[in-house]
Amino acid sequence: MAVDSDDPAQRTLHPEVMRKRIDLVQARGLLRSRGQLLGSGVTERELRTAVADGRLIRLHRGSYVAAEQWHELWWEGQHLLRVLAVHAAGSGRGRVFTHESAAVVWGLPLYRMGRKAVQTCLEGTRHSRVEAGVVRRDMRIDEADIVEVEGIRVTSLTRTVFDVARTASLETAVGCADAALRRVAVTGQEMDADIADAWRATTMELAAPGLRGVRQARHVLEFADGRAQLPGESVSRVQLHRLGISRYDLQVSVIGAEGDRYWLDFAFTGARVFGEFDGEEKYTNADLRHAASSHEAVLEEKRREDDIRGVTGWGFARWGHEHIRTADILGRRLLAFGVRPPG
Repeated sequence: MAVDSDDPAQRTLHPEVMRKRIDLVQARGLLRSRGQLLGSGVTERELRTAVADGRLIRLHRGSYVAAEQWHELWWEGQHLLRVLAVHAAGSGRGRVFTHESAAVVWGLPLYRMGRKAVQTCLEGTRHSRVEAGVVRRDMRIDEADIVEVEGIRVTSLTRTVFDVARTASLETAVGCADAALRRVAVTGQEMDADIADAWRATTMELAAPGLRGVRQARHVLEFADGRAQLPGESVSRVQLHRLGISRYDLQVSVIGAEGDRYWLDFAFTGARVFGEFDGEEKYTNADLRHAASSHEAVLEEKRREDDIRGVTGWGFARWGHEHIRTADILGRRLLAFGVRPPG
């Protein structure tokens, strides 16, 4: 299994920064209110100057984050900070965060989400509109589909996945659905098929007549597979589907010569080739790699691959984010390793 990194395109503004992911607790630790800043001795003039100079990012009314910390985050973390800022501004009990904004509170991945307005549903709203970077949607949500996550009202996990599945790009939607299904139906590396089927059926019950994007949502939910551990693997599956490649297994176990157990992201049975999606953080991020250094991580992976090749006789294909941007690019990459689309 490779450790994922997000869209390399986000690195273009600050290519020297290694991006990281944050959870709700960490995001709250980064947020600074106007009152906190003034209370620490910062003057009104200094606050305005820091924002103008780009040293401080104004997220929403009265909420800020240090620019250096902001630029270290992936899209999901940046959006989570904006959600917290909108929540901190407060607009009554009626606000509920939806779609991508609910997804980041739940900690779900959103591949290549880019910068988006904060998504909300406000009770009493008659028409959808965008104000100050916040979308106020005209949508009806049952009370059963509204929950609180650490004091923040959001759509339930099921409703969130459904809304993302019907409105986001296919790559974003599948990555989000795979991650949600993994939470409810996967133990270790194995998915419980009965639980997965029940989850799909329950989620599709939200498909009200006339609701936009239901056809895509149905496709995403049927296609979802919780064994895909990271967004890069999910998007790889999308591109394989577009290529017409369906003869493969996910998270295949191989026992090495000395009894070590390995898990492989993909196994293309017809070609007798294992496939691994390799995010660069697998080797460069000290918090995520198992080895002490990048050099040792590369050597450890080589030993692992040699052991797998030796006991199986299968080939090995590796690809990264640059190869899953389109189906054609991934197809050319796999062809070099003997994995061919049908026909």
